[in-house]
Amino acid sequence: MISIIECDDYEAAKNLILDYSKIKGAEACFVSLDKELSDLEGFYKGGALLLGYENEKPIATIAIKKINDDMAEAKRLYISPEYRGKGYARHMLDAMLDKCRELKYKEVRFTTKPEVMSIGYALYKKMGFEELENNEGTVLMRMVLDILN
Repeated sequence: MISIIECDDYEAAKNLILDYSKIKGAEACFVSLDKELSDLEGFYKGGALLLGYENEKPIATIAIKKINDDMAEAKRLYISPEYRGKGYARHMLDAMLDKCRELKYKEVRFTTKPEVMSIGYALYKKMGFEELENNEGTVLMRMVLDILN
């Protein structure tokens, strides 16, 4: 079972994000990777970086980057290959959405490349993300959030 917490190990998060950056076809998702990795805490200020653990081993990431006071961008959903197929991506997305609500965001956006990340894209649609635009194979999706009191 996965347990998800706010990042307590930036080196582990950095390694997972680097693994993610090596997925063939996902290179365009990492245009500012050096800047991001040099200061993960600062890069996600106003948002969050979540780590998923199985048996105390970091195996998954998802991040929330503040766009403005009402909107955030979800980034870096990644599950280590040997832990895929267990439903962990959905748990990571649920934790990210809960954190966005806690931070009082009204909307969360995601960009993805369905051709490269077809399973993730299908999950986003299943969870209620709506497609806003498709720009040469890169899809912008969003979910309007109910804010928790």
